Amino acid sequence: MPKLTLAIPKGSLQDSTIEMMRKAGYRVEASGRSYYPVVDDEELSVRLVRPQDTPRFVERGIIDIGLTGADWVAENESDVVKVAELVYAKQELIPVRWVVAVPEESPIRKVEHLQGKRISTELVNVTRKFLGERGVEAEIEFSHGATETKVPDLVDAIVELTETGESLKANGLRIVETVMASTTWLIACKKSWQDQWKRTRIENLATLFQGAMLACSMVGLKMNAPPDCLKKVLSLLPALREPTVSTLAGEAGYAVETVLEERTARALIPRLKRAGAEGIIEYPLNKVIP
Repeated sequence: MPKLTLAIPKGSLQDSTIEMMRKAGYRVEASGRSYYPVVDDEELSVRLVRPQDTPRFVERGIIDIGLTGADWVAENESDVVKVAELVYAKQELIPVRWVVAVPEESPIRKVEHLQGKRISTELVNVTRKFLGERGVEAEIEFSHGATETKVPDLVDAIVELTETGESLKANGLRIVETVMASTTWLIACKKSWQDQWKRTRIENLATLFQGAMLACSMVGLKMNAPPDCLKKVLSLLPALREPTVSTLAGEAGYAVETVLEERTARALIPRLKRAGAEGIIEYPLNKVIP
């Protein structure tokens, strides 16, 4: 039986990726120190791989597809197929950023001030290209970790990954400029993408993954509306298309159902109640396929 090999991120994104796959309909169990999680799909083989390494393994065809950051694809200059973009991170559904950061008291206020300075980062190639495009020459060294601790004693500045910037601020650092924003990509080996069986499976996975990510920020809403309140209730409701409306038994009114942004629901539900809606139910979603 043919199999599709999938690399999921080992490290900070591991748990959120497994949860995303659960919402997509796949039960993945990773236990102990094993790098081979068990998945309930006999046509799929899952491997835990550091996202920094995934683009190289996918490019070479060692792994068919992988979830990694756009930053690591750029850093490795990997020739792969970008199948889908999935916006999620450790804490929030937002892109992450690689930023130039310096101590609060540093005289460095803009990128040009990095001329001749020492910079530490994991993202060496992207940083070098970023500075080169601005005509800045600096000494860039690879950081094996704990990058935030290297300023100001060891280096003048760092290029570090951040979601909110709060960790940098807590460590007495100031952001000078964003080097690049990055999201999670589902990437594929070009050879695998040309194989019809594998491509169909990859496209299926992409559809389910994107549906799971979209559902993370949305909820379903059900309610009943008396006949004289239906028009007012519908005027309040956003939807992917239009709300679904069906007649209740005995012509007692209408059942209304819709899908909307979760952050909208908390303000909307009291307004729906005041408009006459009854039996309002909010429920979570696993997948939303537009």
